[in-house]
Amino acid sequence: MTLTCTNVTLRQKALRNDRISIYLDYYPAIRNPDTMKMSRREFLGIYLYAKPRNEQQRMFNQEMPNKAEAIRCIRVQSLINEELGFLDKNKQKVDSLAYFRAKARERYEKWDCVCNHFEKFCGGKCTFGDITVELCEKFRDYLLKCKQIHHPNSYISRNSAAGYYSTFRALLKIAYKEKMLRENLNDFLEKIEWKEVKKEYLTLDEVKQLAATPCRIPVLKQASLLACMTGLRISDILKLQWSDFEMGPDQGYYIRICTEKTETEATLPISHEALELCGEWVSIRRSTYFSLYK
Repeated sequence: MTLTCTNVTLRQKALRNDRISIYLDYYPAIRNPDTMKMSRREFLGIYLYAKPRNEQQRMFNQEMPNKAEAIRCIRVQSLINEELGFLDKNKQKVDSLAYFRAKARERYEKWDCVCNHFEKFCGGKCTFGDITVELCEKFRDYLLKCKQIHHPNSYISRNSAAGYYSTFRALLKIAYKEKMLRENLNDFLEKIEWKEVKKEYLTLDEVKQLAATPCRIPVLKQASLLACMTGLRISDILKLQWSDFEMGPDQGYYIRICTEKTETEATLPISHEALELCGEWVSIRRSTYFSLYK
C-alpha cells in the first residue's frame, strides 16, 4: 500500500507593519474542515518582529518559532493518524457540544433544541472521545423520558423525541463525514419510530368564522388563514420569502420550500386567495414576528 502523507513545512511571510507571519505549508493540499475546500496554507496567528528593537523583542522572536514548530508536529501527527487509520487523539479532545452548536446555527431552530437537550444530558461537557454507541443509546432513552426545556412540567412527545433523535443522528453523520468521529455510529443505532397521531383540523365553516373574526394583529390572522389554506406549519410560514413563490406552466402559483420539521423538499400549489394573504408579512423576520406577542 502506498501512502501519500502530506508534508508540513513552516514558512514565513513578511507583512507591511514590520511583522513576519509564520504559517504552515501543506503539500499536497489538505481539506479545510471548516470550509471543506482544499488549501495549502494555515496561518497560525504567530508573528515575529521584522526589526526587533530591544532584548525583549529578540527573545520573543526566539520563542515563537518553537511554538510554531510544536503546532507543526501536532499537525503532522494528526495527518499520519488519519493516513494510517489510527484514532486521532487530538480530535478526541475537541468539544463536541461547541461543534454541534456551530452546525446547528447553519440550519433550523430544531437543531438548537437538540443541542440544548444533548448539553443537558451530558451535564454541559462532552468531547468527541466521549461519544460512543453506548452514550448515544443512553441519549435515545433520555429523549423518550425527558421533559421540555422551556416547559419543565411537560414531557416531550414521542414524535418530538423521534425528530430530535433523527437530527442528532444527522449531526453524528456530519461529524463522521468531517472525520471528527472514527466510526459512523449510525450504523449501530436504532432510530425512534414515529407514532401515528390523529390530526385536528378546522371545518370549512370554522375557517369562514376565523376569517370573519376581528384580530388586533393583522399579520397573525393572515398567517393563520394561510396555514389553513396550505397546511404549512408556523415554523415554515415564518421562513417564507418571495423567492419561495413560483408560477407554474398553467399560470398557477406554488410554493417550493424545505420544511423545518421533516427537512424534506415540498412543492405546494396555492390558490390566488392564499397568495393575496402574502403581503408585507412574507418578508417579516422571526424576531419581528415574535415581538408582536409582547
